[in-house]
Amino acid sequence: MAKMEVKTSLLDNMIGVGDMVLLEPLNEETFINNLKKRFDHSEIYTYIGSVVISVNPYRSLPIYSPEKVEEYRNRNFYELSPHIFALSDEAYRSLRDQDKDQCILITGESGAGKTEASKLVMSYVAAVCGKGAEVNQVKEQLLQSNPVLEAFGNAKTVRNDNSSRFGKYMDIEFDFKGDPLGGVISNFLVKKSFLFPGEENIHKIMKFLSYSLILPLLHPKLERDFSRYNYLSLDSAKVNGVDDAANFRTVRNAMQIVGFMDHEAESVLAVVAAVLKLGNIEFKPESRVNGLDESKIKDKNELKEICELTGIDQSVLERAFSFRTVEAKQEKVSTTLNVAQAYYARDALAKNLYSRLFSWLVNRINESIKAQTKVRKKVMGVLDIYGFEIFEDNSFEQFIINYCNEKLQQIFIELTLKEEQEEYIREDIEWTHIDYFNNAIICDLIENNTNGILAMLDEECLRPGTVTDETFLEKLNQVCATHQHFESRMSKCSRFLNDTSLPHSCFRIQHYAGKVLYQVEGFVDKNNDLLYRDLSQAMWKASHTLIKSLFPEGNPAKINLKRPPTAGSQFKASVATLMKNLQTKNPNYIRCIKPNDKKAAHIFNEALVCHQIRYLGLLENVRVRRAGYAFRQAYEPCLERYKMLCKQTWPHWKGPARSGVEVLFNELEIPVEEYSFGRSKIFIRNPRTLFKLEDLRKQRLEDLATLIQKIYRGWKCRTHFLLMKKSQIVIAAWFRRFAQQKRYQQTKSSALVIQSYIRGWKARKILRELKHQKRCKEAVTTIAAYWHGTQARRELRRLKEEARNKHAIAVIWAYWLGSKARRELKRLKEEARRKHAVAVIWAYWLGLKVRREYRKFFRANAGKKIYEFTLQRIVQKYFLEMKNKMPSLSPIDKNWPSRPYLFLDPTHKELKRIFHLWRCKKYRDQFTDQQKLIYEEKLEASELFKDKKALYPSSVGQPFQGAYLEINKNPKYKKLKDAIEEKIIIAEVVNKINRANGKSTSRIFLLTNNNLLLADQKSGQIKSEVPLVDVTKVSMSSQNDGFFAVHLKEGSEAASKGDFLFSSDHLIEMATKLYRTTLSQTKQKLNIEISDEFLVQFRQDKVCVKFIQGNQKNGSVPTCKRKNNRLLEVAVP
Repeated sequence: MAKMEVKTSLLDNMIGVGDMVLLEPLNEETFINNLKKRFDHSEIYTYIGSVVISVNPYRSLPIYSPEKVEEYRNRNFYELSPHIFALSDEAYRSLRDQDKDQCILITGESGAGKTEASKLVMSYVAAVCGKGAEVNQVKEQLLQSNPVLEAFGNAKTVRNDNSSRFGKYMDIEFDFKGDPLGGVISNFLVKKSFLFPGEENIHKIMKFLSYSLILPLLHPKLERDFSRYNYLSLDSAKVNGVDDAANFRTVRNAMQIVGFMDHEAESVLAVVAAVLKLGNIEFKPESRVNGLDESKIKDKNELKEICELTGIDQSVLERAFSFRTVEAKQEKVSTTLNVAQAYYARDALAKNLYSRLFSWLVNRINESIKAQTKVRKKVMGVLDIYGFEIFEDNSFEQFIINYCNEKLQQIFIELTLKEEQEEYIREDIEWTHIDYFNNAIICDLIENNTNGILAMLDEECLRPGTVTDETFLEKLNQVCATHQHFESRMSKCSRFLNDTSLPHSCFRIQHYAGKVLYQVEGFVDKNNDLLYRDLSQAMWKASHTLIKSLFPEGNPAKINLKRPPTAGSQFKASVATLMKNLQTKNPNYIRCIKPNDKKAAHIFNEALVCHQIRYLGLLENVRVRRAGYAFRQAYEPCLERYKMLCKQTWPHWKGPARSGVEVLFNELEIPVEEYSFGRSKIFIRNPRTLFKLEDLRKQRLEDLATLIQKIYRGWKCRTHFLLMKKSQIVIAAWFRRFAQQKRYQQTKSSALVIQSYIRGWKARKILRELKHQKRCKEAVTTIAAYWHGTQARRELRRLKEEARNKHAIAVIWAYWLGSKARRELKRLKEEARRKHAVAVIWAYWLGLKVRREYRKFFRANAGKKIYEFTLQRIVQKYFLEMKNKMPSLSPIDKNWPSRPYLFLDPTHKELKRIFHLWRCKKYRDQFTDQQKLIYEEKLEASELFKDKKALYPSSVGQPFQGAYLEINKNPKYKKLKDAIEEKIIIAEVVNKINRANGKSTSRIFLLTNNNLLLADQKSGQIKSEVPLVDVTKVSMSSQNDGFFAVHLKEGSEAASKGDFLFSSDHLIEMATKLYRTTLSQTKQKLNIEISDEFLVQFRQDKVCVKFIQGNQKNGSVPTCKRKNNRLLEVAVP
């Protein structure tokens, strides 16, 4: 993603030249080419020093967003690329920070974008000034005044779809913080001729009258068909890209925001409708008996509708259109009007009606937006006025417009030179005289009181006899013939006699912007601007309030026979006032240029632009700015920008900025005559020097960029190498670790296998040895048996052989002895076997018997052991499950897990009790001493009043504060505070019940460690003081009221007037604190009696206080009333 380019100077990445003062070479061609180059790249703003040139782009550009506003906010004028926001910010900051009144002069021809420029200035100022409800309302009213004035003062022309037909000057007033307070609008020369389609190609009355659906919205009597109205033109029925219905709603909404009432808006639209209807009145000629021509209205239906709109009697208005009354001293002469005079009267009435309506609108807006405060204000003026006009046919309007522009050019040159001179003096630079064209001679030609053109025009209008435009031109030729800026073929100057470009009925003035040819036709009539007195009187008789107020001269009681001032003299006075106003302010200039006549984007007509450059005097302006020094800059930004060009100043200069700039310029060997050092700025005479510095800086920046790239690449490669090296070490370490782990696992696995095999081999070896030994033992036994058998048989065979050999008796005896011995042996063996068998059986029996006894013993204890083991496991599982199911540590949490087994019920309950006690202790351990005291008081209150007093539940959630009056902080109770030396436990306002009539009086109830005090609420004076030892009892009802009685010890000094009866909103707290304090001091419990009837001692009488239920007149407040000497009733709702 591309990174946003940040400009830190006007000179960075310039398209063309951002400041024309730096243009080299300077001529008309390079000037236009520079404007065109910037225009083609959507750079519509260019500077001439502090002057902004604005070229109308005829399209929307993304350079007015809130981000742009923030970008130019509080920035140096030359810090960013040229923009109207830079000039607006400079003017606003000068006004806010330097307390200098400002004015912004916006000039240019129709369609150059003056109105849009003034909107941008106002919107920027509104965006950067303060915020707040009142400030935002003022800003909204100031901004919304524009749509209203544009709607009624702008029109569609061939040159411009939204052409201002009036000159507007607005003074925006600010407070010392720079927040807007209000404004004042002045209008100059509303062009009345824009009512007529034939003049100056004006096509509509108001800005939003371009769509037929709008007409019925203005007034029900208007029709949609544009062709029905002579003052409108069919080809203005639509402006491309404009939603006229939405514009109309915007204007109505703007009027509402500015402060117009609904009936005022309706009245304004009714006047507009009447003006449109006036254009439809037509006349026909008639001849009278005396031979004089007169005129009659053709269709009286239009006249009837006008009279219905204005509330004028139809016969009165009809006569005003047919007759003219001239008064001279005591005589009145009534003459008829012919058709031409009737049309003149109609048009004059329409012009005056609409002109006065517009003036009324301006005054009405001024009433709404004027500053409401009378503090000293800072002022910023915005002048949006028509520029210099040169048409094919130039008349009276162009003459006075161009006169106004001559005056503006004059003040521009004077203030520009003054500003230059003041800066040179301020910077201690030697002032050089500047030669320039002074147009004061042209202004004098027009405004001179003796032989000026306006003075001669007024003189001609006031002269008796036949007065025509030709006589006026003759007079001009006589008086101004020798003037070097006046040209006429009828003058005495021979050099114009053969000038065919100069008609006989015209004169030409060489203005500062060029020569302008004026047609003298209409000068006298337009200067007179006469409205017949009959029409004024007819308008004054209207029942329409607004129309009547527009024609005060029509009042018969205030008839003034003095001739009204002419249009020229009025405009001359307005211009003089404007010039005087501008002289007191710091000027800021915006020169608007129209790039083409087609109102199309991306088209730059060089001839048209050249014409505007000439008559705006822009080249002259550049020459004035360049006559001394073409460029100036503060030392700090200059050093910051060019310090890389010198080794001594790069990268940091530690000394003063001026010294750094001097070292820099000496190092660069710039000629001394090319620059001068001021107090805070460096002044460069020739733009070539600045461009040389820029070229050197650009080259140096490229070298620095290469160096930075080299260092960065080296750093990046080293960083990458170190990272790779570090990564290789980490990877190697991890690999070695992994290899060793793998080798260890393999070795371990092999060892386990070997071990298992060895263990198997050893086991098999032992098994083989055991089996061998067993077989050897069995073999020995078998061999022995066989051997004994073999020996016996051998012995037997021997004996038998001996017996046979010796004798049979011996053999028989031997056999018999052997048989006998065998039988005995067998018997002995049998007996031995039997004895052995008996022993074995006995041993087995004993073993069986022992085993039976053991088994019996084992079974008897095994059940217990199994039981104990099972029980132990169940309890263990129970405790483990309880660990995960424990409730929260809140003492009020009553949740407890259910028991799993019935036999655990006592244990379950005991655990619940122990856990609750434990968490209560944990909760109490968190309390501070103050909190413990509060809870002790709450607990005491619970023991005293719970289920006894109906008021108690509502007091549980209320904290006991005690000191409700903050006596230590309130200076009102300083006297009371000084009188009490003890610690105050309670300070509360209570109502003390009067013992005689039951009425209440406010008292301050104070409870200290030893006393109970009552003081006056207003003065703070102590009324009663009761020692706590004298308080015996406190009585109250069981109901929801705040009454309580304090019983005193009989015979004590405090009980001389009897007991006290009070009413308080904090009864529970007061009774609790009184109980605890008395217990602490006297070591005796205070008796708290809760009953709906109790006795109190009032002086020598005992009075019964009885609480009853009743409907209260004053809502839910209990009332107390003394019934008789023995009864006091308290009605509780």
